[in-house]
Amino acid sequence: MSDKKQVHAMRQAIRWGDMDAFGHVNNTVYFRYMESGRIAFLEQVAGGLDVQGEGPVIVTAYCTFIKQLKYPGEIEVRTFAGPAGRSSFEVTHEIRMVDEHGNADVVAAEGGGKVVWIDFAAEKSVPLPGRVREMLPTG
Repeated sequence: MSDKKQVHAMRQAIRWGDMDAFGHVNNTVYFRYMESGRIAFLEQVAGGLDVQGEGPVIVTAYCTFIKQLKYPGEIEVRTFAGPAGRSSFEVTHEIRMVDEHGNADVVAAEGGGKVVWIDFAAEKSVPLPGRVREMLPTG
């Protein structure tokens, strides 16, 4: 996505329980890291999420694993968004390792997906709220 815009960044510790029997962070946990970044961004722009009314769902998800992550450590999740469609937008993430100097220069994984805004009761897509649309790049 060439017209993406960074919309959020957050750091978090790698937890002991994130690792698997092979001694590295389990592949499924990378998706949780991306989810944490995506939800933090959406809560920031939407002012909280209303699971009874309208809100985001992710309809596709992917991840490219580049480097292993291990406990102990810290990561930075950078979230990028693409232009708004009527009810959806693409989101991508970079999961970066934080070094002993606090730098997050090494990308451990890249991934993303498509976010669709829906009416939860009707189970149908609805137009993106203006406050979300304003945070997205224009295409």
